[in-house]
Amino acid sequence: MIRIAYQASHEQFPPSQLLKFVAMAEREGFDAIHSSDHFHPWSERQGHGGFSFAWLGAAMQQTSLPFSVVCAPGQRYHPAVVAQAAATLSEMFPGRFHLNLASGEAINESITGEQWPPKDERNARLLECVNVIRRLLVGETLTHRGRVTVKHARLYTLPAAPPLLFGAAMSKDTAAWMGAWADGLVTVCQTPEKLKEIMDAFRHGGGESKPVHVKLDVSYAPDEREALMGAHDQWRTNVFSSLIMADIAQVAQFEELAKNITPETMRQHVIVSSEPQVYVERIGEIAALGVDTIILHNVNRSHETFIETFGKFVLPRVRQLSS
Repeated sequence: MIRIAYQASHEQFPPSQLLKFVAMAEREGFDAIHSSDHFHPWSERQGHGGFSFAWLGAAMQQTSLPFSVVCAPGQRYHPAVVAQAAATLSEMFPGRFHLNLASGEAINESITGEQWPPKDERNARLLECVNVIRRLLVGETLTHRGRVTVKHARLYTLPAAPPLLFGAAMSKDTAAWMGAWADGLVTVCQTPEKLKEIMDAFRHGGGESKPVHVKLDVSYAPDEREALMGAHDQWRTNVFSSLIMADIAQVAQFEELAKNITPETMRQHVIVSSEPQVYVERIGEIAALGVDTIILHNVNRSHETFIETFGKFVLPRVRQLSS
């Protein structure tokens, strides 16, 4: 049966409010929580950037759901520190945590002042980091010199079993490359057709029997115009290609890029509706592709209404259809 996760968006809400949202999501029947990881938001209107790894301990303590977080090791985060964070969470909450590892975006990673590498170099760095993280999570004492450097590192606190390391991909090429080494794939649904292409590439690249998680951007409100304007207010900086978004380093640059995006344009990138059945049908289309988990991100700010409505009118119907 398909699992439905709630997206905890650190770029849009303070950590204290996200704690309330995830507790509510569990009560209303969501199956899991996926956390973003941002130093900067995408826009001034989003306006937040809490530290996800600090938040995860508190959030996992107050719920019983499985959690995941997307992060980019190699620049802002040293891979040994990512391994230590993952080991600590997995030791405290066995079987409830996994990492989604990505090549990163300049809006978050360029704060270090280091040169921002091109995509192929970021991918190579990511794979080095994945190998470092994996080896540390099984208790090795590790020295590594390459795009990242690790010297005599060993994790003294280990979980009973290491967490899974998923790869986060937005393109067919990246998904195919990740198939060989990732424990699973997480991606964002653009259209069902494009999603199928990405999933097929991952499976053909070596991920045939591995789980696929899909983030679906939605904007629900009881009023259609409220849903549309909420999406435009909060998410118009996020409608560009992943290649463009990965290389922009400042919030003001995203604001300038998005200044001509109209509310109606948002419908091309976000499912906007006031009708729960619209979401049931779209989720069903994605589930039919063989997806294991769908991560619902309500991109507007009305999250209490979203969680309550989906808990009552969307999740039960989705489960009924997929059973």
